Amino acid sequence: MRPSTTDDDPRRWRMLALLSGAMLLSLSAWITATAVGPELQLRWGLSDGQVGLLTTVVQLGFVVGTAAGAVLNLADVLPSRIYFAVSALLGAAANAALLIVPGYRTALLARFLTGAFLAGAYPPGMKMVATWFRSARGFAIGTLVGALTVGKALPYLLKAIGGTSSAVVIGGASIGGILAALMVGTTYHDGPFSFPSRPFEWSRVGRILGDRRTMLVTGGYLGHMWELYAMWTWVPAFLAVAAAGKVGSTTVDLVAFGAIASGGLGCVWGGAAADRFGRHGVVNLAMGVSGVCCLLVGLSLGAPFWVVALLTWVWGFFVVADSAQFSALVTEVAPPDSVGTALMLQTSLGFLLTMVTIQAVPALVAAVEWRWAFAFLALGPAVGIGSIRRLVVLQRLHSAPHRSS
Repeated sequence: MRPSTTDDDPRRWRMLALLSGAMLLSLSAWITATAVGPELQLRWGLSDGQVGLLTTVVQLGFVVGTAAGAVLNLADVLPSRIYFAVSALLGAAANAALLIVPGYRTALLARFLTGAFLAGAYPPGMKMVATWFRSARGFAIGTLVGALTVGKALPYLLKAIGGTSSAVVIGGASIGGILAALMVGTTYHDGPFSFPSRPFEWSRVGRILGDRRTMLVTGGYLGHMWELYAMWTWVPAFLAVAAAGKVGSTTVDLVAFGAIASGGLGCVWGGAAADRFGRHGVVNLAMGVSGVCCLLVGLSLGAPFWVVALLTWVWGFFVVADSAQFSALVTEVAPPDSVGTALMLQTSLGFLLTMVTIQAVPALVAAVEWRWAFAFLALGPAVGIGSIRRLVVLQRLHSAPHRSS
């Protein structure tokens, strides 16, 4: 049977489910060390900043992996199925190494490699799903990023189920990565809207950097990323402080899971709303709400725990609801032969920025306490909204009919 060339191929929903499941399972390795951070802190006598570095170094590994992928055009040269499967498998192995490392320094190396290998799963996965969707691309990529979000929350659910055992959290995530590699490696194939495959070109990155629309989308994405991973990394610690003397640790872990996992629903909402009402308005709405949450969440610290939990869940819903739409915008505005490289470059820059804010939060807690520590994250959404507004103006100018003088 010849593949459909219209945006109604019934197989696209099966492929979306396949890629979403694989993304959820493979990306569950991302914050395993953060979830078992208190145990590692006791084992190795770590400071709060060193525990934060266990997440920051994953970001650094991801930056190196995506930068290498962008410079070498790997996402536009290698078959997506092989690239994803091998990366997920290696990421699972690097994550599992955390169970056997002898100390903190080797743990940092294992976390760095985890991030570097997962760079071959995340951006290529967005390109892969885009080959199956055109009119509903925002919803499809939103669903994929929603699955990724739940995957990153999964270690907290595993922790709530398995108690303080790091083997349950870390081992469970690695098993998930192996399953993801098998799922994609044996089942996935590109859809009817495949992007053209071109040979390696050094100039491809330069063309992307010179494309103003792509750079404005990237500017919005950077504003979004300024906030996102700092929130995901430190909200569990904030909840533990807010819960002191009120609820038990299992409840805190479940609320932390919900604060991150609620973003999965946010991504699906963002995708559906963007396809219906437009991506620009949706990303700016999401950044606006999450920016307000940055300012309010610390002020809720003395409130009943259910109020704090509800606010963090609202924040978690909107903080990532726009993420997929930045990727969808890139697939629409970047040069067609460089979409994979553009996605890799965008994510590389974004994750590089997260290293700053993840490490800044504990320093701010020491200086101004939790009540104001999250407020500076609102700077990101403010800058991101400005970038997307400039993109809207530029696109209107380009679409306006030329008038003769």
